[in-house]
Amino acid sequence: MSLSEEKFSIDDWPMAILAGGLSTRLRPMTEKIPKALLRVAGRPFLAHQLRLLQSAGVRRVVLCVGYRGEMIEEEFGDGSDFGMELSYSFDGPELLGTGGAIKKALPSLGERFFVLYGDSYLPIDYAAPARAFAASGKLGLMTVFRNEGRWDTSNVWFEDGVVRSYDKKRITSEMKYIDYGLGLLRSEALAPWPNDKAFDLADAYRDLVSRNELAGFEVDRRFYEAGSPDGLAELDAMLSSRHASATP
Repeated sequence: MSLSEEKFSIDDWPMAILAGGLSTRLRPMTEKIPKALLRVAGRPFLAHQLRLLQSAGVRRVVLCVGYRGEMIEEEFGDGSDFGMELSYSFDGPELLGTGGAIKKALPSLGERFFVLYGDSYLPIDYAAPARAFAASGKLGLMTVFRNEGRWDTSNVWFEDGVVRSYDKKRITSEMKYIDYGLGLLRSEALAPWPNDKAFDLADAYRDLVSRNELAGFEVDRRFYEAGSPDGLAELDAMLSSRHASATP
């Protein structure tokens, strides 16, 4: 039976959530609290993320935290209120960046795992990219969305099922897609990078592209984000509307 034919479960696939940044785009709202605790539709943003992940089958989350991370741990504890297991990996005295934070959390994540940006709200089937990743044999997988500059700057050249280039700074005409905010990695993918040193996940992704070790998976549902004032307002409106329609 193939991976596409069998029932594919992700309940033993841990999820790293990158929640350690300074969130400067959201100042002054984030001067005293981390972005994960900003209120969206009446609840902290992270609460919406966790409920979405739990409904998708994720049962274990490692929160990579830095800036005011102790406030997140105090609010969410061990995750039992969400029907999942939460643990925390703290950057330490210096922020490690998105890549360095994941590298430090590897002992809690194991051999293969999801990676989710801390400001992404992604209403998709999470088992589908995990299935594709398992079948690919690659060290990493990036989910991509055909954005064409609509909701943010497109930064991925994705063609014939292959991520041909990825760069957040050097944008080319071939880049019609965008990094959707969800990836999957094997721990080996971060082996070239130093321990306890800051580096960006985008650099690790580009390294994987150069080695033909980054698979791509196209999703067809738009992303929502809480990393900018406009994105936060749009997400708040969407979730508030959804909750209102669900109320008898």
